[in-house]
Amino acid sequence: MESRRRDMELLSNSMAAYAHIRANPESFGLYFVLGVCFGLVLTLCLLVLRLSCRPSPRPPARPGDLSEDEDDDEDEDEEDTVDRAASESLLPVTEIPLESHGPGDGALAVNVFASAEELERAQRLEERERIIREIW
Repeated sequence: MESRRRDMELLSNSMAAYAHIRANPESFGLYFVLGVCFGLVLTLCLLVLRLSCRPSPRPPARPGDLSEDEDDDEDEDEEDTVDRAASESLLPVTEIPLESHGPGDGALAVNVFASAEELERAQRLEERERIIREIW
């Protein structure tokens, strides 16, 4: 008996809502647009929050390091294809000789990359970004 009463209440409430919408289509349109806009703003806020609270990337493990998980092996397989594409076309590196700068111009000889490994990593990153831009 209770379930039948709930069904009748639901039916009468639905009919009342339909009658109200038929009588006031402008207010229904306004509430609908406000709901969509609120949903979009909420989605945007959550997206910004997710991007801003992203944990910092962990440094890559050394080849001799035994702390790698088995889950990382799956990620490495995906990265291998991009790494192969990056290694085929390494970006050229320009070196500026020290003689071209005078003693008073304030130019310092700075090695941007501390090691060849960091240079290679930066080149692979640039290649990945280029590939992603081409895909988009």
